[in-house]
Amino acid sequence: MSKNYAFEAEKRDRAGKGVARSLRRAGRSPAVIYGDNKEPVKISLSENQINVEYNKGHMFTTLCDLTVGKDKHLVLARDIQLHPVTDIVEHIDFLRVTKKTKIAVDIPVKFINEDKSPSIEGKGTLNVTRYTVELLCSATNIPEYLEVDIEGKEHGDSVKLSDAALPEGSTPVITDRDFTIATLIAPKTAEQEEAENADAEEAGDGIVSDEDAAAAEGDAEEAKSEAK
Repeated sequence: MSKNYAFEAEKRDRAGKGVARSLRRAGRSPAVIYGDNKEPVKISLSENQINVEYNKGHMFTTLCDLTVGKDKHLVLARDIQLHPVTDIVEHIDFLRVTKKTKIAVDIPVKFINEDKSPSIEGKGTLNVTRYTVELLCSATNIPEYLEVDIEGKEHGDSVKLSDAALPEGSTPVITDRDFTIATLIAPKTAEQEEAENADAEEAGDGIVSDEDAAAAEGDAEEAKSEAK
């Protein structure tokens, strides 16, 4: 689990679009703390600090020590709203968590033992179909990544969830099947590459360049003039 990051927030009494606009003009972003059977708390945070942390790409999987006045909250970002054009964080929903809190989180996949895969050694390609896997885990013990072992994988083999080492206390959200995370693809043969090149050349033969089109149009105009 990654080390927690920290924010200091200010409590706000009001909500609404007008209040949000005023906060943003002051360089602050609105947010709310909810959960744990307690009343929601409306807060605001430094817009700059929020965006720096958001752009690190870990806020959905790393806990935050959030201080509001004299109160301290252990929270996890569950919903982040972005500006549709600038991608600036406009609002965050923080969930209060405890050791008993179980949540579903998308965990990044990390492939190991690539040097022990005959397919990779044979210049094969690892075609990843799932870059994250949704796991149900303790909110205070969220794994940084899910290790997936591809040792011994040959050309054409599939890498399944069963090839992953599930972190202690975590279970997959999808339990009804052993789904595919990646596949090993063999390198193209010389014959395949030649066939693809031939198809590309054949397709290119039907394309008329701007210069050729202009020349053809000029020839047509000249033929009309001679006919007159």
